[in-house]
Amino acid sequence: MPLFEVTENDKRIYETELKDFLPAKIIDVHTHVWLDSLTEPAPEDEDPRAVKWPSLVAKDNSIEDLQETYRLLFPGKDVSALMFTSRVHSIESGVKNNEYVSDASRRSGWPALYYSHPLQSADEVERKIREGGFVGIKSYLTLSPSYLPEAEIRIFDFFPKEQLRRMNSMGAIVMLHIPRNGRLKDPVNLEQILETKREFPDIRLIVAHVGRAYTFGDVGNAFTDYLCKAPDLMYDFSANCCEYAITEVIRHAGPKHVMYGTDMPILRMRTHRIEENGTYINLIPPGLYGDPSQDRHLREVSAEEAEKITFFVYEELLAFKRACTKLGVTKEDVSDMMYGNAARLIEGARKSIYG
Repeated sequence: MPLFEVTENDKRIYETELKDFLPAKIIDVHTHVWLDSLTEPAPEDEDPRAVKWPSLVAKDNSIEDLQETYRLLFPGKDVSALMFTSRVHSIESGVKNNEYVSDASRRSGWPALYYSHPLQSADEVERKIREGGFVGIKSYLTLSPSYLPEAEIRIFDFFPKEQLRRMNSMGAIVMLHIPRNGRLKDPVNLEQILETKREFPDIRLIVAHVGRAYTFGDVGNAFTDYLCKAPDLMYDFSANCCEYAITEVIRHAGPKHVMYGTDMPILRMRTHRIEENGTYINLIPPGLYGDPSQDRHLREVSAEEAEKITFFVYEELLAFKRACTKLGVTKEDVSDMMYGNAARLIEGARKSIYG
């Protein structure tokens, strides 16, 4: 039985819209790999500072499932990933799945990031990186102190400077999912991104999801007034279907600083994303992801409309294609954003850490 169904409509979209646009080799620079059997249950009062809908797509994502996902979605392409785990609630809860990702990296030859916790010392994080063969770190806003409301979390609450200083000395990758309701345009986020680059210039910093700019209004003056001051920043457009945000990051950062990512397994989701009242809504087939009222970003459509809905990842890539067409980027630029930039970044981190 296949991992998931690929419909005739999905095949048509891939064959007619994406296959020739995409290069032969692809690196997905933003992917989660974990096993449910290794995951400690979340606390009963699960952290309210995270949206619920991503957890509805898959209970876990083994390395074998990820490889099969790429085979099903991108026939004829050589796809690999930069991966890290998920479902981390505490230092202890991340141990087994970090070990699993390390093992998956060794078996597949694909690079991986260590999922760090802000309470870990810099020495411990470095030791875990070197023991596991990782090329950097990833963390998440929900690991910040529990007394902080979501709107008040800052980057340094889950990436403490002690850890960043060590990542700087190692030349490691730091995958940054910025917090706060203002997303990319939030001035605290922007100032702390610039502060990170000023104080730790040798970190290979990736601003994930184009800074969570999932709607037109999330971009603001981020590129024109702030991020232009840090021209070596890297960005991924994982889980982002906002053509405007993707266009602006390519326009201002340049195609050498933008990378493809998915946030798998979330991007296996069947959805058509729209913008409404300044936020995003994931339109989904009826009954596929449980009760849509559990998350304000979900809305079911009719069965007839659902037949036209394809994979989230195809929606993302179609938005990327429109942005590339609008900007007139070359096939070489597309290949860089889909493969070359990530390959160079990962290899640079590997050489810096391991020599």
